[in-house]
Amino acid sequence: MRKSIIIALSASVTLAACANMNREQQGTLIGGIGGAAVGAAVSDGSIWGVLAGAAIGGLAGNRIGAHMDEQAKELEQAVPTAEVNRVGEGINMTFPAALMFKINSAEISPQYRDDLAAAAEVFKRYPDTNILIEGHTDDTSTDEVNMRVSKARAESVSDFFVSQGVDPARLDEMWYGESQPKYPNDSEANRSKNRRVELAIYANEEMKQAAREGTL
Repeated sequence: MRKSIIIALSASVTLAACANMNREQQGTLIGGIGGAAVGAAVSDGSIWGVLAGAAIGGLAGNRIGAHMDEQAKELEQAVPTAEVNRVGEGINMTFPAALMFKINSAEISPQYRDDLAAAAEVFKRYPDTNILIEGHTDDTSTDEVNMRVSKARAESVSDFFVSQGVDPARLDEMWYGESQPKYPNDSEANRSKNRRVELAIYANEEMKQAAREGTL
């Protein structure tokens, strides 16, 4: 119990401190406290937990943060319909499912394929990152249906990236149905925001080693 309390407090202190730091310093602080511990406290294995857990901190984490700044800027420019945020030593990218899919469908809409293709081009320019793809829904259907839809959408996006030349070894998929809303499911506007595909983009082992050696 005491260990859990310490971890939770560490996460709270870390996230509060991050608000007053630049992006590179955020990565250093998270890794310095212990990324895996912070990640466990922040999230049950989802985007923010993965990004926190992947942080290595210190000077190496600082270098990774600077590298991720460049990739985040390119993603913002390439896909203006997506939300791109730098988190610690990684990137959180959110695609709106309302634009990407029809209701209860996992087929990527023709008008959104260009956006995903543009994201894939950026990913190919940064082969030293891994990408977790998560599917999420609102609460307007049954748990079973929502889980199935979120799984199919995460896999559909992953398959599309592979079709565009992204190495499948870099990709992983998770799905949560309606269980991880970003907003209360109390209005159509909020439900629309909860229907989403989120990405965690973080350093692979090669980038981490290069950062440690000062060659990144």
